[in-house]
Amino acid sequence: MFTFKIDDKTELKMLDLQDVQQVYDLTIRSKDTLREWLPFIDYTKSIGDTQNFIQSTMKQFSENNGVQAGIWYEGKIAGVIGFHKIDWNNKSTSIGYWLGDGYRGLGLMTKSVKSFVHYALLDLKLNRVEIRAAVENKKSRAVPERLGFTEEGCVREAEWLYDHYVDHVIYGMLAKDWRQIESDNKRH
Repeated sequence: MFTFKIDDKTELKMLDLQDVQQVYDLTIRSKDTLREWLPFIDYTKSIGDTQNFIQSTMKQFSENNGVQAGIWYEGKIAGVIGFHKIDWNNKSTSIGYWLGDGYRGLGLMTKSVKSFVHYALLDLKLNRVEIRAAVENKKSRAVPERLGFTEEGCVREAEWLYDHYVDHVIYGMLAKDWRQIESDNKRH
């Protein structure tokens, strides 16, 4: 079981079946805002859809292919963060994330992504973490930018979003760069 305490109010905990109702409720409550950038929202129509998602994430973890964690703030689910998959041959992964309504602007996602990057690069000994975000999704792009990721380019028409394609900006972080950032932060 994956758990990581970020601070007194925030922790990351691997999603499991006891979280189905809370994740579903947060998803539905936040549907209008999340829908702008996350097409899976339209496919979350019942609590069974959330249960299937969590079961798939538990399988992902058991196959050593990454983890999906709830972001818990003051004891309540605030969002989800996870590795899409882990490429063990190339020692790389990518991270996806979302926050529910009422939890944005608290620094939760930056702290959560920082924890996941640390886990990937230092604990799992991966070499690369990637984050992709739609060019126009400024809030999502701000997270890797704050953490010192390198903007590596743009993939044109990378994702079909309801009725149009969106371009994705790719951000990358290498283990050697992360160690340097962490070392610099300790000195200041």
